[in-house]
Amino acid sequence: QVQLVESGGGLVQTGGSLRLSCAASGRTFTTYAMGWFRQAPGKGREFVALLTWIDGSTTYAGSVKGRFTISRDNAANTVYLQMNSLKPEDTAVYYCASNPRGGSWDDWGQGTQVTVSS
Repeated sequence: QVQLVESGGGLVQTGGSLRLSCAASGRTFTTYAMGWFRQAPGKGREFVALLTWIDGSTTYAGSVKGRFTISRDNAANTVYLQMNSLKPEDTAVYYCASNPRGGSWDDWGQGTQVTVSS
């Protein structure tokens, strides 16, 4: 089983930036894709971004495109989410997840809180 540990959340003002990290450990880490999701208070979990491991291609939700960037460090089995121009509506618990075979998101981190003040 893969363990995913997020870090880097916090409180930031509107327009500010944060970088989230997600470190994978456990069995020899292989995956089809890594992704970031978020869940705001009173709302369901929503997709934010994903990175396909084999070629590094990326996909973003429309609400974050142009502001957020997902990237990776292969050697460290770590994926990052650089968040710029943050808005109050970005406030949520952010989760990273692993999609081992191109199907479901099987492994999840514990989440990290991001709060954007107006």
